[in-house]
Amino acid sequence: MAKTAIHSDAAPAALGPYAQAVRAGNTLYLSGQIGLDPQTGELKAGFEAQLDQVFENLTAVATAAGATLDDAVKFTVFLTDLAHFGAVNDKMAALLRPPYAARAAVQVAALPKGAVVELDAILVLDDAPTA
Repeated sequence: MAKTAIHSDAAPAALGPYAQAVRAGNTLYLSGQIGLDPQTGELKAGFEAQLDQVFENLTAVATAAGATLDDAVKFTVFLTDLAHFGAVNDKMAALLRPPYAARAAVQVAALPKGAVVELDAILVLDDAPTA
């Protein structure tokens, strides 16, 4: 099966040899996003600001593929402090519509660039890719 890299200038460029997202058939795999401002390349200050930016970045990449985060079937949440778990729940409930995606949340020792939160996602789209 062919795979297609997805890119959005409205999200930070990849920090290594990977794509912001890859589409394979009707499945879109969004790479992990941290709270980097795509314009400045700087990490937002504080948990809430980083969480907001993470969702803006994920949304930008999904949009570049013709999708929305409501197409997600799975999210993985990486937190440096599980005390923020409730805030993630609140944000996801405010941004997403039922039926909600499956999800895993894990506490990690560290994230790239000193981030405190990272999310990735798997989306399933209704239509086949055009390319």
